[in-house]
Amino acid sequence: MTTVSVPPMLSRVAAAPISWGVCEVPGWGHQLPPGRVLAEMRQLGLTATEFGPEGFLPEGPAARAAELAAHGLTAVGGFVPLVLHRPDHDPVPAVRSALDALAACGARTLVLAAATGLDGYDTRPDPGAEGWRLLLGRLDTIAELAAGYGVAAALHPHIGTLVERAEEVRRVLDGSSAPLCLDTGHLLVGGTDPVELARRAPDRIAHVHLKDVDAAAAREVREGRVPYARAVAAGLYRPLGQGDVDIAALVATLEGHGYRGWYVMEQDAVLTAEPGPGAGPLRDVADSLDFLRTVAG
Repeated sequence: MTTVSVPPMLSRVAAAPISWGVCEVPGWGHQLPPGRVLAEMRQLGLTATEFGPEGFLPEGPAARAAELAAHGLTAVGGFVPLVLHRPDHDPVPAVRSALDALAACGARTLVLAAATGLDGYDTRPDPGAEGWRLLLGRLDTIAELAAGYGVAAALHPHIGTLVERAEEVRRVLDGSSAPLCLDTGHLLVGGTDPVELARRAPDRIAHVHLKDVDAAAAREVREGRVPYARAVAAGLYRPLGQGDVDIAALVATLEGHGYRGWYVMEQDAVLTAEPGPGAGPLRDVADSLDFLRTVAG
């Protein structure tokens, strides 16, 4: 009888630059330099990260891999917002470029978002029936293209994109075969229970972003009373174990259904200035890691 070795959950925990406030949105907040962010990731004992936004790491795949290796880190994936619903825009060239970078660095997940084509995440258009048809078809096309690189293309339901609300997540599940990036925070803000989704569609989960959320603040965003970026700056996302997402139940559900992918700690942050040594995001990520250790037992 052959015994299959299962990687322990904690060995599959990675970081993301957005936890240090590094974001692709213009005017998001103070942007920390990559040297500090990567050094603090490694200081916490993390060995893997997502790429972060365009321009954060060197553009060339070889230089990017070298920068990560210099800090003792490997890449697990990258977040790529793409316009998928417009007939006058072909997303495939950008997808191929992203896949080249991922494959060169040994990363195995392309995290897609169905971008609106507008800056920021506070407004979004209605794509209409034809836009949805294009979006769903392109998800399948991109998933097939990525598979040829040995990469999973996972659609990330995300506030301020065309896949935000619970009914839109269901539309993707029913209308395409593309896997999902289960982001506990964006799902909850958009009205989807992430634990229920993990139970309902475990075979569609290819990647996980872990956030904890203040449910009352999430409701204000969902009901349009507070813009998303302002809510993030005010503390919408909390260190794991300090909000209203049942992270322990989520991990138990996914592991019980055979999930063996990455758990990326991704507590979006907005910084107003350079934190002092040992302060700022470093402390929040450390608290999240401590909580995950209790979850993993």
